[in-house]
Amino acid sequence: MLVHWQMPFGYIIIQLFMQYLDHLYGSSIPLCLKNIIIGLLAVLLGICIKFVIHRIFILLSRWWDFIFIKSIIKHLRHPIGVFIPLLLLNFSLSVMKMAPVYRAPLEKALEIALTITFALILVRAVNVLEDYFYFKYDLNKENNLKERKIRTQLQFVRKFIVSLIVLVTIAIILLSFESMRKIGAGLLTGVGIGGIIIGFAAQKSLGNLLAGFQIAFTQPIRIDDVLIVEGEWGKVEEITLTYVVVNIWDQRRLILPITYFIEKPFQNWTRVSADLLGTVFLYLDYTIPVEPMRQELTRLLNANPLWDKRVNVVQVTDSTKDGTIEVRFLMSASNSSKAFDLRCYVREAMIAFIQNNYPDSLPKRRLELRDRFAGL
Repeated sequence: MLVHWQMPFGYIIIQLFMQYLDHLYGSSIPLCLKNIIIGLLAVLLGICIKFVIHRIFILLSRWWDFIFIKSIIKHLRHPIGVFIPLLLLNFSLSVMKMAPVYRAPLEKALEIALTITFALILVRAVNVLEDYFYFKYDLNKENNLKERKIRTQLQFVRKFIVSLIVLVTIAIILLSFESMRKIGAGLLTGVGIGGIIIGFAAQKSLGNLLAGFQIAFTQPIRIDDVLIVEGEWGKVEEITLTYVVVNIWDQRRLILPITYFIEKPFQNWTRVSADLLGTVFLYLDYTIPVEPMRQELTRLLNANPLWDKRVNVVQVTDSTKDGTIEVRFLMSASNSSKAFDLRCYVREAMIAFIQNNYPDSLPKRRLELRDRFAGL
């Protein structure tokens, strides 16, 4: 609507200005200078319109604290600021009088510039929508399963749309040249053989792209999922069209092809929910009483905010050949990071409890000596 309003508005202003110059100076102004004045007037008018629009959005952002308005100002300010003057300059060509030898390349240059600027506006508009969805589906929640689903799909779709916009823009620019259209018509006869050759050459890349679509919508992994992959614990940091970045716990980055998550097994600790069970194993002597350890674990968990109050179990799960028993302490937490910290806390506290109260029940080796002459 704004563009349709600008065109007649700009046309009227430029026409009135040219009539004023003709009335004031008649035909004494050189044609080249007149064209330059028209062009400068169109650019200045575009800058003024851009300034007015920018001030309107600034006022809106002060009256209405909404992320959408702020994101439009952040991402679209500069592309719109270039597009509007170029649009009015292109429109002013109809008022200019010049030879076709000069008009044709100028129109072509403005056409290409407008195409590139409009493509940039579309890319930035995608960024505006991304900011809105990132604000609406915030990952900083205790249970963020829905948010991770949306963000995973959004990240892949954004990259696909941006790639598509870039490819279509390049195609439009190339096809605007007559010579490129002739080359394209000549290449159509060999497109079948070329397609087969490209298919074989790009088989792996196409496989990655299709795997990306599959992951984006079936979602075996999502952004911020906790994985055990290649023997490493980490979180999914980024999903691109061809690879996945896993942020390892010690701040290393594990880069894997996206087909890895279709073809190979891996552990996803947050596939259904972030809730997780943590285990601590202690190997103790047979003389250790189990009931005091149950009471102590209950006391420790009730005093620790990391526990989500779902699971609290102490069990003797095995007896080993070296004279010890295996005691398992089972607890729950709302996510894997809290579960890890809770396990470490319980392990340290239970060892200290046993050392202070039942030191004789710590693992020990027995050595039995018999008198060789006892039977004589």
